[in-house]
Amino acid sequence: MWKVKILTLAPEIYPGPLGSSISGKALNSGLWSIETKNIRDFTSDKNSRVDDTPFGGGCGMILRADILGKAIESFFLNNSFPILYLTPRGNLFNKNMAKSFVELKKGINILCGRFEGVDERVIKEYKILEVSVGDYILSSGDIALFVIIDCCLRYLDGYLGNRKSLEEESFGEGKYENLLEYPQFTKPRVWNLQSTPSVLLSGHHKKIAEWRLNQSKSVTMNKRPDLWNKYFKGAKK
Repeated sequence: MWKVKILTLAPEIYPGPLGSSISGKALNSGLWSIETKNIRDFTSDKNSRVDDTPFGGGCGMILRADILGKAIESFFLNNSFPILYLTPRGNLFNKNMAKSFVELKKGINILCGRFEGVDERVIKEYKILEVSVGDYILSSGDIALFVIIDCCLRYLDGYLGNRKSLEEESFGEGKYENLLEYPQFTKPRVWNLQSTPSVLLSGHHKKIAEWRLNQSKSVTMNKRPDLWNKYFKGAKK
């Protein structure tokens, strides 16, 4: 079982969308588990405050080191899982990071911040890995966390019925490494005067595979030139 442990100020929102569809079925079958703990449980403040104003001035509030320290040592340090903190300044999350969290570890610990962030000393003290889901700001780490967990789950053995889907989808593997997914079509064959490409109806598997790969190259080159450059460099090696 792959385990996810979360320190958060909003434990009531979990499992949220992860409790339905494929992820929900996998959760109910015991393929993975999720456990949350409210950071406010570790404060002695009568108003359950866990934050304070930043030294040196500035906007926003900072989650206190003493409270987070108690929470981390109580809830995380009873396992050897890596501790992640979700922040815009972190390492950009990608499929390789997701695979490493699944293949090399039995689970992950995740600290979800709010407000302006957490005391820097906490990150250094517990050797926390800072992770970002993109170059934008969210109101809390909890929102980004759903993205990270969902992506990781796809690499669990037994999660997907067809592992081949990991190869040919966007950011796939093998010959689809660094390529976006090719266009997909289904019934009806003709819709609003638009026809399905004839090659997909030919039954010629080799030609279909060639068409899909070429389409992936074209889509990537036009929409994500940064990925196309990575693909092109890899193809030349």
